Amino acid sequence: KQNQGPSTRVSRAREYAREPSLAQDDNGNKNNHRARLLAIDIDGTLLDSSYQIPPENLAALRRAHQAGVEIVLVTGRRHAFALPTASELGFDLWIISSNGAVTRSLTGETFHRDLLPLETARALCAQMDEFRGNLVITFDREGKGALLLEHLEELTLSIRRWLEKNMECIEFSRPIEQALGSDPLQAMFCGSVERMRQAAAVLASAPVRAHITQLKTEYPARDLCILDVLNRSCSKGHALERWARHRGIAPEAVVAIGDNHNDAEMLNFAGRAFIMENAAPELKENGWTVTRSNDACGVAAVVDLLIE
Repeated sequence: KQNQGPSTRVSRAREYAREPSLAQDDNGNKNNHRARLLAIDIDGTLLDSSYQIPPENLAALRRAHQAGVEIVLVTGRRHAFALPTASELGFDLWIISSNGAVTRSLTGETFHRDLLPLETARALCAQMDEFRGNLVITFDREGKGALLLEHLEELTLSIRRWLEKNMECIEFSRPIEQALGSDPLQAMFCGSVERMRQAAAVLASAPVRAHITQLKTEYPARDLCILDVLNRSCSKGHALERWARHRGIAPEAVVAIGDNHNDAEMLNFAGRAFIMENAAPELKENGWTVTRSNDACGVAAVVDLLIE
C-alpha cells in the first residue's frame, strides 16, 4: 500500500471499513507501539449536541478500558464541571482539565497544576480593559469564588446555559482585580466570533502576550468563541505529554480525539490523531484522520479501530 497524502486519508477515513488498524502503520506494517493511552476531548467530541454521552460511545470506552487501554479525558472544562461526565464512564480515570492546567483523578488526587501567575493575571485585566465584560477568571477551588467576573450582561448573550449551571460558583467583583488575591488557573474571554476576533487582535499586541498561552475554542453555528489564557507553555498537549511520560507511554502509543482549535497541541503530540467530522474545515486540513461527527458516535468508531 502506498503512502497517502492528507486529502486521501481524510476521504478514506469516512469509510471505516477501509481504515487501517491502529495495530498497523500507514504502510500496513505491524506497529510495535500498540495503542496504550486514549485521550478524548469532551464537548463536541465525546458528547453529542444535546450534551449527552451516546450509548455507543459509552459502551465503546468500557470495551477499551477492559482491553487495557488507559482512557484520559482532556477538556477545557474545569475539573468540577467535567466530573459528572467522567463519572458516567463507570471506571477510574484521570482528567486533564482547564485546557491542561490541572491533571487530577476522578477521586481527587492531583498529579499536576500549572497556575497563571497573579501578576500576569493582573496585567491581563489591565491590558484587556475594554473586554472586562467578556472576562471570567477561574480558580482551582470548589463552591463560590471558583469563578470570578465583573457582571453578566455581555456573557449572558453567549454562554447563558454555562452560567446557569455554574451560578453557585460565581463571585462578582468590580473591578475584578479587587478579588484577585491568588494565582488563578486561567482567564477566559467569551463572546461572539467577531467580538473575540477583536479581543484576539488586542491580546496579540499586548505586552502580557509574551507570558501566556492563548487557546481558541470556536462554535460558528452558535456564534460563540472562547479565548482561554493560561500560563506560558500550558496546553492540552503539554499536559498529555507530561502524563504519558509519567506513565511510561511513548507518543507513538497515544491516540487522541478532538474537535476544536484548543485540541491542536494534543493532536499534534499523539502518535495517532483523529479529528471529528463536526470540526471546523481548517482543522480537517492538518492531516489528522477524520472520524464521524459527535452526533454519529465518532469516538466509538475510533475505539472500534483501536481494539479490533
